[in-house]
Amino acid sequence: MSATVEPTRRLTVSDIAKLYADGQRIPMLTAYDYPTAQILDQAGIPLILVGDSLGEVMLGYDSTVRVTMAEMLHHTRAVVRGAQRAMVVGDMPFLSYASPDEALENAGRFLPTMGHIGWTPQAKHGMGGKVRVQGKSRDQARALLHDALAIQEAGAFSMVLELVPDALAAAITERLRVPTIGIGAGAGTSGQVLVVTDLLGLGSFVPRHARPYAKLREIILEAARSYATDVVAGTFPGPDKVTHMDAEVLADVLGQTGADRPSHSEAPAGGIPLDRDL
Repeated sequence: MSATVEPTRRLTVSDIAKLYADGQRIPMLTAYDYPTAQILDQAGIPLILVGDSLGEVMLGYDSTVRVTMAEMLHHTRAVVRGAQRAMVVGDMPFLSYASPDEALENAGRFLPTMGHIGWTPQAKHGMGGKVRVQGKSRDQARALLHDALAIQEAGAFSMVLELVPDALAAAITERLRVPTIGIGAGAGTSGQVLVVTDLLGLGSFVPRHARPYAKLREIILEAARSYATDVVAGTFPGPDKVTHMDAEVLADVLGQTGADRPSHSEAPAGGIPLDRDL
């Protein structure tokens, strides 16, 4: 008698809350496409973020503010199709929350809601145009604590703390009833998130807070160079990579058999000429 295989179930807000209640640290990674989401899901990552960082790391934009709602939904759908178990969260792109009504409408297309405080890339130009740690002064730190509590009371199931001093991030985490996910905020948060291109070493620049766990940029570069060399040399594709055809069938197709060969001397040497009407 074979055992019944339980169908894969997508994690919910309650599952994330249970991880937090059990004191388990929560790993989170970004993904922007179907195959990457599949791999992260297979690795057991419980939370996948489709960040608006896709504008810079995938779409070649100079800023996250250029990312549209349509682009965010497009990539989020791909990630959801790839991840069968992980809970998927999508960033609200710039100007998708210009008014309360618009914010509610667009947020409803993503659900659930996750907060984000500290350094917010969409506000880069309003913060001086440079990436800066937030909350180092008394007023900034109190404002972040106030924002964290307000986001919790508004119903967010979790929140990202980005580029916040580690002691402040830990203090905020201690005062909340929902898990915090840190990025550049020290080890005192409930979990961590990294941009997947930083994790895999795909970018040309690695932020200070990130740790590359692989060096795929060099691997992909070498693979592309080797491929190009083989194509130029004519060694790819080799005999083992092609599909062969029966020689007699091909001769029949090209009119090179005795039955097809015309009697007059002006017949083409290669058989019947092929054209688009054949």
